[in-house]
Amino acid sequence: MRTTLIASAACFLAMPCVAAPKLFPAAGARNVNPDTQLVLTFAAPPKVGTSGRVQILDAADNSVVDILDLSIPASPVPDGRPKSATGETKSPAPPKPAGPDNPDFQAVQVGGAWFHFFPVTAKGNAATIHPHNGALKYGRTYIVRLDPQVLTTADGQPLEATKSWTFTTKAAPPKAGVDRVVVSADGKGDFSTVQGAIDFAPQVSAKPLTIFIRNGDYQEIVYLKGKSNLTLRGESREGVVVHYPNNSAFNRIRPAFTVTEANDIQLSTFTIRNDFIGQAEALLLRGERNIVDRMTLNGSGDAFTTYGSIYMVDSTLTGDGDTILGYAALYCLRCTIKSVGPFTWTRTPKGRHGNVFVDSKLIYVDKPLPWSITAANPEGRKTEGTFGRLPRNGPASSPMANFPYAEFVLIDSKTDGVPPEGWGAVEDRATFDWSNLRLFEFNTRDLAGKPIDLSKRHPAMRALTLPTDAQTVAEYRRPEFVLGGWKPVVR
Repeated sequence: MRTTLIASAACFLAMPCVAAPKLFPAAGARNVNPDTQLVLTFAAPPKVGTSGRVQILDAADNSVVDILDLSIPASPVPDGRPKSATGETKSPAPPKPAGPDNPDFQAVQVGGAWFHFFPVTAKGNAATIHPHNGALKYGRTYIVRLDPQVLTTADGQPLEATKSWTFTTKAAPPKAGVDRVVVSADGKGDFSTVQGAIDFAPQVSAKPLTIFIRNGDYQEIVYLKGKSNLTLRGESREGVVVHYPNNSAFNRIRPAFTVTEANDIQLSTFTIRNDFIGQAEALLLRGERNIVDRMTLNGSGDAFTTYGSIYMVDSTLTGDGDTILGYAALYCLRCTIKSVGPFTWTRTPKGRHGNVFVDSKLIYVDKPLPWSITAANPEGRKTEGTFGRLPRNGPASSPMANFPYAEFVLIDSKTDGVPPEGWGAVEDRATFDWSNLRLFEFNTRDLAGKPIDLSKRHPAMRALTLPTDAQTVAEYRRPEFVLGGWKPVVR
């Protein structure tokens, strides 16, 4: 068992001794998943030090297979909060890419991409060690050694680790070609992390593979690239929480959960959360025919960034403004979007549909932008909960200057806290062509079901009416119209 000593002599001198923590995996454990995280649970909250090393050794020859050096900062901005002259969090320049070419900061490879990360974290009475992905292999016995400075008591006393923490990994992964694998944080599944199961999934899948995630807390960056035909299904929507503190100051790739260059992916019945504020997506989803089903997504700015074609149903999204950064054809059915600032920044490409909400709710959250709260201004500042905005976004010659094919459509939906004009700033039509904008509403009501007065809407918006617009309304009620002919089927 692991012991935690200030020093044995100190105990005899009547100084307080720290009780040995509970270890996971337990000392001597067998059949451990190689993607396991290492958890030490104490009688009181531990603190993560700023020096010392965690070493993991192969017991066969005492060779070191992984080192986590806490003297190396997690990131150029480890708290994700670069400060402006006023004390507000500012939008930073992207940090240098994580990886071997930038050794001044922690780096881990996730799904083929490099990220800055926290090698050891603490929550409550538990400290978690996060080995580098892929460091541990099947069929090996490992020894874990911690320098005393890695973890301390609340008053700064080091927690010294014993040299007897060993465990043995499973002999082999699941067989290739299975149609279902299980992720379980307690180690009782095929994998202990969501990323471990994703890495197992074949690059090209001839038949659907379900990754079933048991209830638990999964603190990890998830990065799924170039795979297809996968369903990630949680045991329960609130019981499975996949989360990480990540944003544009901490990493160049800023979401907590990324699905990119991936088709026919379904995410069902779990929660994704980004623990940082700023440009901090809960989810980035890029690909075709992807489904978000009964999910809870909690991010900050650009909380859900979308590309391709996406069917989102019975889900809840919460963010701090530009809550949907929308390049995709996104069809939302019976969804709830909660936003501290504008609900979308709609960037529809030419020839595609954009953000379409049917029988959904858009609810403004009346509180300050979190990055505006400072010691000098504890009240922070607020911004209106408009549906979206189309201000000039760069030089007129730039293809990103504006988005003349932006589409935002509300059909049979409810709103709360949205200003009478509905849409936010739109570049003046003298310099920006409005003729291809599709900013439509039909049968918008408040949360009590009372019709909203659309007479004060921004002139770029158009209220659809019956019978004049009956065909347009009917078309937007059909997912296949919005999604380029794809008729989504939730598995």
